[in-house]
Amino acid sequence: MKYLSLLIVFLILHSSHSFSQERPREKGIIIGVLPTGSLNAITDVPGVKVGHLTKIEGDNIRTGVTAILPHGGNIFQQKVPAAIYVGNGFGKIAGTTQVQELGNIESPIILTNTLSVAAGIEGAVRYSLEQEGNENAQSVNAVVGETNDGYLNDIRGMHISSDEVIQAIKSAESGKVAEGNVGAGTGTVCFGWKGGIGTASRKLPESLGGYTVGVLVQTNFGGNLQIDGVSVGEKMGKYPFRDSMEKSDGSCMIVVATDAPVLDRNLERMAKRAMMGLAKTGGIASNGSGDYVIAFSTAEGLRIPYVLKAQTLEKAEFVQNDDMTSLFMAVIEATEEAIINSLFAAESMTGKDGHTVSKLPLDQVMDWMK
Repeated sequence: MKYLSLLIVFLILHSSHSFSQERPREKGIIIGVLPTGSLNAITDVPGVKVGHLTKIEGDNIRTGVTAILPHGGNIFQQKVPAAIYVGNGFGKIAGTTQVQELGNIESPIILTNTLSVAAGIEGAVRYSLEQEGNENAQSVNAVVGETNDGYLNDIRGMHISSDEVIQAIKSAESGKVAEGNVGAGTGTVCFGWKGGIGTASRKLPESLGGYTVGVLVQTNFGGNLQIDGVSVGEKMGKYPFRDSMEKSDGSCMIVVATDAPVLDRNLERMAKRAMMGLAKTGGIASNGSGDYVIAFSTAEGLRIPYVLKAQTLEKAEFVQNDDMTSLFMAVIEATEEAIINSLFAAESMTGKDGHTVSKLPLDQVMDWMK
């Protein structure tokens, strides 16, 4: 038990470090045509921070929390333009209606498991209320998404606490983002293989604005896996309805960030394109799948102060409709690559009731890709 406790502490404190596998791009799988940011991660968008809390305990607990911060300041005091798009609504995401109504996000974005959404809300709210400057706040809209990790994790035990959510938020940092079996992706399954957290980015040329688009995904869904157009799922015999008893249900949370000055209406249009990236990997947004996209802009000129003088007219510069197409393409490519990155980073895992989910057999996949 002493060794196990030390293991849990190690995983929590060191969940920001990624596994050592090569990413698909490092193996020669180049998805799309646009260049990536320097890290090929959501943190290529200036100001964005990511924190993980990974909880692996005993034989049955395989879960965690991932926190995404749009910027490093007081998000409640300086809200960011945002939109949420529902690809398929079989999920338990919190905070959507206020985002849809007001077009902004005022808290860290929390990803966790289905039955820990309440803990995610409490943690994000407590964190916000405790920040300096928020002493008079009496309402915080926490945005919390989820996927169901109940195959590998004792999800009914509700093992995530609000304190652990706050730990994930406070651990958030810029720089390299851990992928695979970390944070909210600890116990997830994707296309029948071990899923997890994945991230990617695209950098537009200066002629198209020079903007960066970053995507982070929590993959836990099914379909017919395709990698850069190669039908891997079919070759491996892992695809929906191969056996009438098989299911392809599951969920995917997709977070899209950009430094482009984009207002909420066009952020929703970007969010819709993320589902096209999911489709390119073979995802089918099945009946039982909760597929949600949260998109936000970090552009400082579009921040929304908590306190505004009455009758103040807002002035802002933002991307026009005719210039959105390159951003759409960036979202599609980054989402597709982030999903594949999550599969390449994930390791085999045994969890609840002895269930085992194997990692994607990369050697076999690379033979097909060649």
